[in-house]
Amino acid sequence: MIREIVSSDIFILALCVGIYAAAMQLFRKTKLQILHPVLVTIACMILFLKACDIPYERFREATGIMDFLLNLSVVAIGYLLYEQIDHLKGHVVSILTSVIVGSTLGILSVVYIARLTGADDMIALSLAPKSVTAPIAVAVCDSVGGITSLTSVVVVAVGIFGSIIGPALLRKAGITDSIAKGLALGSAAHGIGTARAIEIGAIEGAVSGLAIGLM
Repeated sequence: MIREIVSSDIFILALCVGIYAAAMQLFRKTKLQILHPVLVTIACMILFLKACDIPYERFREATGIMDFLLNLSVVAIGYLLYEQIDHLKGHVVSILTSVIVGSTLGILSVVYIARLTGADDMIALSLAPKSVTAPIAVAVCDSVGGITSLTSVVVVAVGIFGSIIGPALLRKAGITDSIAKGLALGSAAHGIGTARAIEIGAIEGAVSGLAIGLM
């Protein structure tokens, strides 16, 4: 009976959302970057699935509605971009230049670092699409013969790391321009970075969403 309850769609979905909400409150109170809500939720759900011997396929099936809501969030980012379109006029060249340079350096750096550390070509190919949103990164990885599971993990890790380190790094570098901050977070940390950019400001969030699409 208990097994049926804990493995049901409603229980798994409610638990996932509840953990994230609690983690968000904890993060806001403590301000400890190591307690990033996405990181805490992932860790807690892994422990729960392992403890209850629930396969990942069952978890993915139970939380399928989140994929649908993720699609809606993309539309919401598009509307945010529409609202801030006046602030972007006159910056087309700088935006395109930034994303082209950022994407090129992001791909080349991780590929060459992987090779310098002795990783084989399959690992390097799996790491190359690290800075684009997960569904696209997995599709790219699959088309070039990489390891999709590795790509998925790396994309999430990059997003969390970028959203944690990014704002502080930008402050240390003396970057105060809203467009520059949005481009950096969206290009380097995709969706999770964009969520962080929205918390910083509307312009940052809009430009970060644009950067995801361009990347």
